[in-house]
Amino acid sequence: MKKVLFAAIAVMAFGISNAQEMKFGVKAGYSSTNFTGDADGGDARGGFYVGGLVDFTVSEKFHVQPELMYSTEGASDDAGIDYLRLPIMAKYYVMEGLSLQAGPEIAFKIAAQEDLLDEATKSLDFGLGFGAGYELSNGLMFDARYNLGLANISDVDGFDFGNAGLQIGLGYRF
Repeated sequence: MKKVLFAAIAVMAFGISNAQEMKFGVKAGYSSTNFTGDADGGDARGGFYVGGLVDFTVSEKFHVQPELMYSTEGASDDAGIDYLRLPIMAKYYVMEGLSLQAGPEIAFKIAAQEDLLDEATKSLDFGLGFGAGYELSNGLMFDARYNLGLANISDVDGFDFGNAGLQIGLGYRF
């Protein structure tokens, strides 16, 4: 799995190095997340994400968009984890303004709501994000994304679980 993640990052880096135009932006939105694996079955946690992005134009139809997001995740209201998430999304424009997005992401745990949860979870997570976005000519953006955690974030032997969640938000590109 690490080889796949490395290959995806290498392809994105190549795309960024060949970028023709660069635009900055901000985005925020609602997230609904839950744990998968051995911790699956609880209630989802409603939260939010907020952060910034850089959009690199590689060609008319292909862009690469690294982001830096603060994200509240976890399961239910008492099993929350806060992450600093770094997705690197490849965006393919199927028509004017409408893009399909996919790419790897890495997340760094900032805090957990409970000490026991903090001790039971690793500080690093990685996964894949995929979704769609629509951008207006004035810079306003709308997007929906599913984040699928691929790492076992459990720090407890014999217990295996990860993160998964849906994000719906809006942003603005300068």
